[in-house]
Amino acid sequence: MLGANLMMLMLLFQEEAVGPSFNPLDMWKSMGWSARAVVIVLFFMSAWSIGVAIDRWIAFQAARKQSRIFAPAVAGALKDGRVDEAISIAEQNKRSHLAKVVTAGLQEFQAHQVSAEIPGEMIEASKRALERASAIVHAELKRGISSLATIGSTAPFVGLFGTVLGIIHAFQGISSSKSTGLGAVAGGIAEALVTTAIGLFVAIPAVWLYNYFTNKIEGFDVEMDNSSSELVDYFIKSSGGKK
Repeated sequence: MLGANLMMLMLLFQEEAVGPSFNPLDMWKSMGWSARAVVIVLFFMSAWSIGVAIDRWIAFQAARKQSRIFAPAVAGALKDGRVDEAISIAEQNKRSHLAKVVTAGLQEFQAHQVSAEIPGEMIEASKRALERASAIVHAELKRGISSLATIGSTAPFVGLFGTVLGIIHAFQGISSSKSTGLGAVAGGIAEALVTTAIGLFVAIPAVWLYNYFTNKIEGFDVEMDNSSSELVDYFIKSSGGKK
């Protein structure tokens, strides 16, 4: 009799130890439709952040590569006073952030050279053209970056919302089955926590990518400011130092 009781206790313990299946497919099947909707939303948020990261990485790599070619070439052309050639070089490197800014300044300077304006007005007009171009290029470089910050800050809350819905679903299942014990609760809680884990999995890389690309943009801004300043110095020298 004692042996039979011990055997029954061991079987019950093994059943509790095995518990529910934590296979992702099984969890998906056991999720409520509301929790599944949250997972789908998180999936699209992750896909969007990956798409933005790939797009910005390609754009930044192209800008960096073409700028390395453009900077020495345009510097040599301007050193010899060949403004037309410098503009042509800039137009051949349209993906370079420096080329976009320099082109605007050179075209404005060239347009005012044939006018009767005094040198000071010509320099100020060129400065404004450089500032406008820098602002436009900065906005182009930032395209999509703000969405990474949004995803990084909201994905954990979206996952938490799914967890709340999952816990409600789990307790509804417990109430309808009238079962108690760790095995009855563990499966539902584990399924509910999946959305929180997915939310963190989506948010953390998005925050990392946002900080990485923001630092890159700050570096590009410094390069554009330096190029604008050097170009203004060139304009002052070309106009004979008059303002």
